[in-house]
Amino acid sequence: MRSDTIKKGLQRAPHRSLLRACGITEEEMKKPFIGVANSFTDIVPGHIHLNQIAEAVKLGISQAGGVPFEFSTMAICDGIAMNHEGMRYSLASREIVADTVESMAQAHQFDALVLIPTCDKIVPGMLMAAARLDIPSIVVTGGPMLPGIFKDEPVDLINVYEAVGAVNAGKMTEEELRELEKCACPGAGSCAGLFTANTMACLTEAMGMSLPGCASSHAVSGKKIQIARSSGRQILKLLEKNLTPSQIMTQEAFENAVMVDLALGGSTNTTLHLPAIAYELEDKGVKVNLDLFEEYNKKIPHIASISPSGKHTMLDLEQAGGIPAVLKVLEKELNDEVLTCTAQSLKDNIKDASVLDSEIIKPLDNPVHKEGGLAILKGNLAPDGAVVKQGAIDSDMLVHEGPARVYESEEECVNAINQGEIKEGDVIIIRYEGPKGGPGMREMLNPTSAISGMGIKSVALITDGRFSGGTRGPCVGHVSPEAAAEGPLAAVEDGDIIKIDIPLRKLDIKVTPEEIDERIKKAVKPDRHVKGWLARYRKLATSADKGAILK
Repeated sequence: MRSDTIKKGLQRAPHRSLLRACGITEEEMKKPFIGVANSFTDIVPGHIHLNQIAEAVKLGISQAGGVPFEFSTMAICDGIAMNHEGMRYSLASREIVADTVESMAQAHQFDALVLIPTCDKIVPGMLMAAARLDIPSIVVTGGPMLPGIFKDEPVDLINVYEAVGAVNAGKMTEEELRELEKCACPGAGSCAGLFTANTMACLTEAMGMSLPGCASSHAVSGKKIQIARSSGRQILKLLEKNLTPSQIMTQEAFENAVMVDLALGGSTNTTLHLPAIAYELEDKGVKVNLDLFEEYNKKIPHIASISPSGKHTMLDLEQAGGIPAVLKVLEKELNDEVLTCTAQSLKDNIKDASVLDSEIIKPLDNPVHKEGGLAILKGNLAPDGAVVKQGAIDSDMLVHEGPARVYESEEECVNAINQGEIKEGDVIIIRYEGPKGGPGMREMLNPTSAISGMGIKSVALITDGRFSGGTRGPCVGHVSPEAAAEGPLAAVEDGDIIKIDIPLRKLDIKVTPEEIDERIKKAVKPDRHVKGWLARYRKLATSADKGAILK
């Protein structure tokens, strides 16, 4: 066992002395040491219940003959960090989560890991660490939040953001907003739609790193506790078989995850996180890039219309059969012989799965859309690619051409929207918000929500930043290379004609190559002074098309 390094032999008497101080008995010294990475915090709804899940995990570990050791990682709530300086830390925190788990596992020589994340960056951060360490690991995602109910309709956090725009446009009263605010987020869990946190949970299950049913089992459900306890027991079986993440998260498993992502119409942020996790397995021959998403986008239809793409919630997905049912629908397209954390194949895991509501999870021959939910655009404005959630766009905006309205930051843009400067037909450009330019690649939920809430229909938004998983409409993000890396976005001027053609996968500015080059040379980057670890992040971060990993 790896843990023998810290507990076996004459030279480890000092180490054992410290372990005894933690209450470890003579008998427990002989058992496997299992790390339990818990991202509990009091200020993130997706994480406020994780101590209960951790206790269930630890009980399962003890029942199966292991010794659990719980440790914590950081967790940032994107919703609370949104639209201020705090959002610069969100994506960047993914690397700290990975580094924390790696550090604790290596320093204390855990034999295996149970990972307990919920929200946007914590799930991929922990998966990155699991891939990097390659010791037996299993993930228990914390589960979705129940939807709120407002005027007899299900609501979630995105409804509140959009309602702010509605109030500014005089379409909703402040009193109504106040009532919505009180009920939209009823308790523990990740926000009720298919935003980034829930998308990543679904993909974790699709890759085989969490037990079947984990992703959509809700935070407040007994089922979640049962899965947590079962996961604690299962990690000892994985350790016995020495079944590690590199044997589960293979190239074929990542391809399965991409297919599920496209079928669900998940968050655009997956095009950052899946490549980042895959990078940790590069020496195993794993590679995930934007081209892989586009390859499968033509083959896999969009089969579930979950908020923000439609009216359904994660609760609807759970009641329709969850990810096992989605996998069952896609079975003929999937690599179903891959191993999973059950120590069985994906095919074995879903042999008894079925769709319980075909209005929620549609069949392949009657999908929501014939293509997958995400699209990768390229052109002279995004030579290395850009991402859009095409499953959440009205058909009349799939092709759009209009004059650019250029802003150097999210704050500038939000102020312009609130002041009524944006007109129908405009193409909003928000630049210098990429991994280096931001730094930190902030999410642009406030401007997109303001536009939607105010009822402005024929407006597109393009940024080298990113979007919340809750964003809907013609919002093109992750433009690469970013403006701060002298990408073409730095050359755009007010009034330039921008054309977005999603069916043809094109994103172009009607300016000559020579003029673009000349403008980039003259471009003046915003002077954003940052200190602390964000300054280090800015120096090391790669572009969005590379997953914004650090090199």
